[in-house]
Amino acid sequence: MMTKPIIALDVPSKAEAMSFLESFEQESLFLKVGMELYYSEGPSLIRDLKDKGHQIFLDLKLHDIPNTVYRAMKVLATLEVDMVNVHAAGGKEMMEAAMRGLEEGTKKGSNRPLLIAVTQLTSTTEEAMQNEQLIGHSLEESVTQYAKLAYQAGLDGVVCSALEARMIHEATGQGFLCVTPGIRPAGADIGDQKRVATPELALKEGATHIVVGRPIAQSENPVIAYKNITNQWNGEK
Repeated sequence: MMTKPIIALDVPSKAEAMSFLESFEQESLFLKVGMELYYSEGPSLIRDLKDKGHQIFLDLKLHDIPNTVYRAMKVLATLEVDMVNVHAAGGKEMMEAAMRGLEEGTKKGSNRPLLIAVTQLTSTTEEAMQNEQLIGHSLEESVTQYAKLAYQAGLDGVVCSALEARMIHEATGQGFLCVTPGIRPAGADIGDQKRVATPELALKEGATHIVVGRPIAQSENPVIAYKNITNQWNGEK
């Protein structure tokens, strides 16, 4: 069975999102809605996308005191999205509170959204992490520690670079999700990302999901770009 890449809907309005999706006709997609679009359009957009049969990764990266995150997740659970996230830097107690909120907010008979935690952003370099965050360990050690905390807190997985997926599975388990942004086809512009990988490398390294934005959205033909990346991600030519 083909696994879908997650398409990042990095646009500022519902009109632009729907215009982009028109090219895909009736195809069911897995879409990432981030801060810009969600803050612009709110919950009604999520409901419209779900009504069209799309899966949704709501990428808001919650990071606050445990009680605040708990209450926010209870609300987000009512949107019946498929995946949500927090920052692992918020700590184990916060992540556990997030999971409680999701579980309590999920309507009876519905599936709880998957909960994943951001380790280190794929735009972060080891130098920046050490100099700005004052983390006196390697980037790999920091990412692994955050992944272990998320695993211990009962989360479903983490957001990480595809380059870190293998070591995260070794530190947690093969069933632990590794959702990997920073995916660029060979030869594509990497933009502001630092720790990038091709779809083929992400597959080889053990990523469970890939998130792709600009290489699809800014392509001359997004549908063909999506199909090509889907094939590469599924090990097909």
